[in-house]
Amino acid sequence: MDDLANQFEAAQKRVKALSKSPGNDDLLELYALFKQATVGDVSGSRPGMMDFKGRAKFDAWATKKGTAKDQAMTKYVALVDRLAS
Repeated sequence: MDDLANQFEAAQKRVKALSKSPGNDDLLELYALFKQATVGDVSGSRPGMMDFKGRAKFDAWATKKGTAKDQAMTKYVALVDRLAS
């Protein structure tokens, strides 16, 4: 677990140093996996129709519902590895 936590932390730093910004789909995926790994399943109510950004983030996170913390961390690290290559 420690090794995975270290990889996850390193991936968070690497994602901020990417040479080009990821596309919207990748950004939403990164957000959803990060939130699932650090907070767990999405909670609260879905943002209103006029909050497009908040709604998209909520919906992306909701797709990860039930994903284990370790699995979310692993997928996050893999996505950062793909984006960095």
